[in-house]
Amino acid sequence: MDKAYFLIVRRIGLILFDMRIPLTKYGWPQVVVFPAIIITAMIVCFFTVPAAAIILAVVLIWVLSFFRDPDRIPPRFIGDKNILLAPADGTIRDIEVVDESDFIGGKALRIGIFLSVFNVHINRSPCDVTVEKIIYKKGSFKDARNPQAGKVNESNDLWLIRTDEPADKLIVRQISGAIARRIVCEAQQGQKLAGGQKFGMIKFGSRTELYVPSRDNIKCMVRKGDKVKAGLSILVRYE
Repeated sequence: MDKAYFLIVRRIGLILFDMRIPLTKYGWPQVVVFPAIIITAMIVCFFTVPAAAIILAVVLIWVLSFFRDPDRIPPRFIGDKNILLAPADGTIRDIEVVDESDFIGGKALRIGIFLSVFNVHINRSPCDVTVEKIIYKKGSFKDARNPQAGKVNESNDLWLIRTDEPADKLIVRQISGAIARRIVCEAQQGQKLAGGQKFGMIKFGSRTELYVPSRDNIKCMVRKGDKVKAGLSILVRYE
């Protein structure tokens, strides 16, 4: 039995060594600390409770995969400037028109994306923009699947202005969830971001919202329940 456990753990170790999955710089220090703790616990468990070592190995694979940062080529490279890309991976949880007087100054289409603990958690710019302002707000840590989470949870707003026509004002809101407790945003006021460019992440399950002015020439390209990928999936098209 010990030999069988050893072979299984060895096999998992080889898988980890051969993963070749790019990890995000936004994951530091967790991407080092968490695996170190888990590997130490695996070594201890191997000599005491071998079955637990296998479970910990699975957890280790999940931790590393959570901070994965896959290379992506957004559709902007084919010359389409009339689209807004998903700012996060996940599931479309809600689509509605709301009042947004703080920056957009009127009715706005809000598209909410829920990120589970199995999604890539890198946030990306929806199009070519200039960062007008960044506003961080402390708050609760309620379930990010709830549309009200954007109002009461810890959040970080990026106020953006499109550099292409129409020069609309947009908002990307990073929102913590029940598990997520750390919003990372490296974008700075006045910085220009290309469509699909990475600017941060939310560590563990969370929510990201896109706000765009609500007008007749704005067409929402997704529905509730759709799966989207940051920098690849088209959320909105200008007609």
